[in-house]
Amino acid sequence: MYAKRAQPHHPDRQPVTIQDLIQSAAAALEPVSDSARLDAEVLLAHALGKTRAFLFSRSDEHVADDARQAFDALLARRAAGEPIAYIVGEREFWSLSLTVTRDTLIPRPDTERLVEIALDVIDAHGFSRIADLGTGSGAIALSIAKERPACSVTATDINPDTLTVARDNAQRLGLSNVEFLLSDWTGALSGRRFDLVVSNPPYVASGDEALATLAYEPSGALESGPEGLDDIRRLAIEAPGILVAEGKLLLEHGFDQGDAVQQLLVASGWRDVRTWRDHSGQPRVTGGVRA
Repeated sequence: MYAKRAQPHHPDRQPVTIQDLIQSAAAALEPVSDSARLDAEVLLAHALGKTRAFLFSRSDEHVADDARQAFDALLARRAAGEPIAYIVGEREFWSLSLTVTRDTLIPRPDTERLVEIALDVIDAHGFSRIADLGTGSGAIALSIAKERPACSVTATDINPDTLTVARDNAQRLGLSNVEFLLSDWTGALSGRRFDLVVSNPPYVASGDEALATLAYEPSGALESGPEGLDDIRRLAIEAPGILVAEGKLLLEHGFDQGDAVQQLLVASGWRDVRTWRDHSGQPRVTGGVRA
């Protein structure tokens, strides 16, 4: 399937250019997307098996009928609310192209802030042992592994299908300093010690209206009790058991949970507890040092 100048063979369809197709698709997606034109470009590039740069350079070319049919099918899924990342099967995070499926959350730009803070904590030239708990697609673990190749990263998840996606991402990206373990938070890490534990755990309150907009993503990776703090509370209690003395914990959380997470960490005996803001100025990551 590719764009071509010849008219399509389907007798019921008028020839249409890449540019026209993008414009009409963007208009159709405006009611469901804040990035309608970008969505249209990504979906058309996927249907054509090309890049967005190809679309820009060949915008006046006609689109073959089979490619239009494939694009229409993708467009219908997006119009129904399915996220782009699940439709095309990938998402960029930290300049890494990650495979994502309905077994994984879609990595968000906010989580890159957690990676930045972790990299500031990790010695850029020495050896450290890092654990990423609840790794999902592997976004955090693989980003750290790429930037700190001398370090050892252990990534865990409770869902074996999710862990398979993360492991496949590591293999495809050629990152060999990551191991993957099936684990309910720290359960499979007994006897191990790490210098840093990072996690983007579930932190949405059960029944939160935001869950309606996240219906395509796995609820188990989103919901965490009536306040959204059940898993964070558990990590605050369990993480010291797998950290070395002076080891550090970094947790992503909701923009309105910074104070509550600080209180949980202090109550669990952590010291030097602080919260970092994301690039939108919202409290996003809270951490502490093992006492």
